[in-house]
Amino acid sequence: MESLHGVPVVTVNTVVVGTGSAGFCAADRLWELGQTDVVMVADKVNAGSSRNAGSDKQTYYKLTLSGGDGDSVREMAETLYSGGAMDGDNALAEAALSARGFLRLCDLGVPFPQNRYGEFIGYKTDHDPRRRATSVGPYTSRSMVEQLEKKVHRNGTRIYDECRVVDVIVEDGAVAGLLVLRTDVPHDGAESPFLLFRCTNLVYATGGPAGMYATRVFPNGQWGASGAAYRAGVHGKNLTEWQFGLASTHPRWNVSGTYMQVVPTFVSTDADGVSSPREFLTEAIPDYGQLMSLVFLKGYQWPFDIRKALDGSSLIDLLVYRETVLRGRRVFLDFRRNPVQEDFDPSALSPEAYEYLDRAGVLFGTPIERLRRMNEPAYQFYLGKNPYVDLETTMLEVDVCAQHNNGGLVVDAWWQSNIEGFFPVGEAGGAHGVYRPGGAALNSGQVGATRAAQFIAARRTEDPRPFESSATSVVDAALALVAAASSRAASGIPDNTGDLLDEVQVLMSAKAGPVRSAQSIHEALEQVHAWLASYEANVSADASSRRSINRTFLVRDILTSAYVYLSAMADYVGHGGRSRGSVLYTDPGGAIPHGLAELPDVFRFTLDGGALDDEVQETSWEPSDDDPAGRMSFRWRPRRPIPEDDDFFENVWREFRETGNVF
Repeated sequence: MESLHGVPVVTVNTVVVGTGSAGFCAADRLWELGQTDVVMVADKVNAGSSRNAGSDKQTYYKLTLSGGDGDSVREMAETLYSGGAMDGDNALAEAALSARGFLRLCDLGVPFPQNRYGEFIGYKTDHDPRRRATSVGPYTSRSMVEQLEKKVHRNGTRIYDECRVVDVIVEDGAVAGLLVLRTDVPHDGAESPFLLFRCTNLVYATGGPAGMYATRVFPNGQWGASGAAYRAGVHGKNLTEWQFGLASTHPRWNVSGTYMQVVPTFVSTDADGVSSPREFLTEAIPDYGQLMSLVFLKGYQWPFDIRKALDGSSLIDLLVYRETVLRGRRVFLDFRRNPVQEDFDPSALSPEAYEYLDRAGVLFGTPIERLRRMNEPAYQFYLGKNPYVDLETTMLEVDVCAQHNNGGLVVDAWWQSNIEGFFPVGEAGGAHGVYRPGGAALNSGQVGATRAAQFIAARRTEDPRPFESSATSVVDAALALVAAASSRAASGIPDNTGDLLDEVQVLMSAKAGPVRSAQSIHEALEQVHAWLASYEANVSADASSRRSINRTFLVRDILTSAYVYLSAMADYVGHGGRSRGSVLYTDPGGAIPHGLAELPDVFRFTLDGGALDDEVQETSWEPSDDDPAGRMSFRWRPRRPIPEDDDFFENVWREFRETGNVF
């Protein structure tokens, strides 16, 4: 095998980084399209959000495939586009390929429900004017991963497991390779713990940069690797647009859907989790019927939505945030008793909530009795988790958690970034806008992976270029970082990788979570800049510990991502950006949510009102001789409109046959 400075080199046309539903889809699509010179890389095959995340009824969003309701590709594209700050060509592609991607999953064995005539029945999800949503239960994405993985194994595609992304190698504006750290190789000198891939294309399916936040619902083992992409010159898009939502923290799981619709009691305690328990929603929502109705609405208005924060269901998210962040207390859901009073009084519910619970046959009892009647698997789910939670006997701890990044790495209509041959797909790619229908992320991952594979198979099948100085400099820098960090540890300086990891996560959740201000962003940015600028000079890691050396690169990646994201947030505020999506930006002159007038100005906000819906923020990092942390730049551009193509069949058919210009 070829090597560079003792580091083995694997030469291949395409490397797919990530083994979630988007990564496996890309690898399989490439194989089906005849591009079999492909390998996959993962930090841990069985980790990641696709395999380990979900909700009571995890949604997949696609074109309507049942009933008499009208729908069209154009209408679905307009729904996606209406979320704001989304490029129209991405919206059109996600609509156009949604049926193809969905039916492919069905053929592979994902058991999406259908009626006796073969219609795939749907339901309405959030931000959805039709009934485009479907589900196979709590683990829709896991089922997708499992079936796609089986297919990739049947194809014979090689998978390199336990590889931490170190750096992306770029030459002349195009992908040249990838350097990874093999976390399964002992650091005993017998073989290099590094591995180089020389390639023409990188399909980057690494998920969102989940490692930035401490309060998150992303599963353990989902870290992301966006920092390496930014260091390589890939631009970011809509990085400010995170989704936050209520989730249990031990174990991590979204408490959407039935968990809220059965109207549990919200209880807060002192930091010990026992002392001074009290119901706290009543402080801001004294009306019994309104309180129960808003809790019910959290079920299908689940993500925190600033538009519903003044007097709607997202007021509950802010009340939980007040308890946990501002008061330092802990919050629990108690399914054993009804809110406010012992007996459940359904007559106080809003007509919408009453009708729903009446049709479900649960206008009785306690929340746990209603839950087990409506959705027994939602109860059983927590019995099978680690840690085990029996909702019949134990309260469930929750918080407002980072759940999904709607922004990400910039993509064009074929999911190629500004770097030639670099294709971010799944959550790593910034294809979404400010808002998106529930389940649109699963569809986007399949569509982006398919589009990238199509483009690679049609236009980028050439052999990789020979490595030049760029690969050597990347390898030398990685070796130097490990040598310096291990030298400090050997001299007696304690390993600080774990502390740094914890500190940046806590900082991001406190200063750049669902409630932010220009001041909090500035404070976080100053601290992250200081950590990143001094990282190579201060990091200390035990050379004999694979975990410690792994964290050396992981923490650098997370610090890079945090620096880029915070810079984008600061630029957003400087550009006149106000509260939108799943974020409250403090405005001392703004409105205060109903019932929270006693709070400080941190909860005052002014809605964006769609002012920036037609603009996209792009963010780029580049090295600087003057600043070890790098230099940031930004541009705001008009979003690309939904294309108006000639759809006359004969013209399209001729172009497709004769020129292949579809790609």
